[in-house]
Amino acid sequence: MAIKITDDCINCGACEPECPNNAIYEAGVEWAIADGTTIKGSYLLKNGTTVNVDDQQTPISSDTYYIVPDKCTECQGFHEEPQCASVCPVDCCVSDESYTETVEQLLAKKELLHA
Repeated sequence: MAIKITDDCINCGACEPECPNNAIYEAGVEWAIADGTTIKGSYLLKNGTTVNVDDQQTPISSDTYYIVPDKCTECQGFHEEPQCASVCPVDCCVSDESYTETVEQLLAKKELLHA
């Protein structure tokens, strides 16, 4: 399961530098799969769209920081717990029920992003 940032976010930015996958972005900022990863070429997003990893994508939120589910591995393979949740002062980094993934799937995503 990916992590999401709820509307309770106070936009403090504490979570962003903690993400090993660079999956967290400031409100309104475009994102790319290649940001903070070593992946090259194309990538199949969870919505079924194939994108070039360098292509800028539409921001997921224009109001608060957000996490790109296609890049979130819940810190599997890096840390014992999601770092965004551990540093969030208002506990707004929570499991995203829309993206259910096993530990094995999260580790495979990590390996793909950081080959």
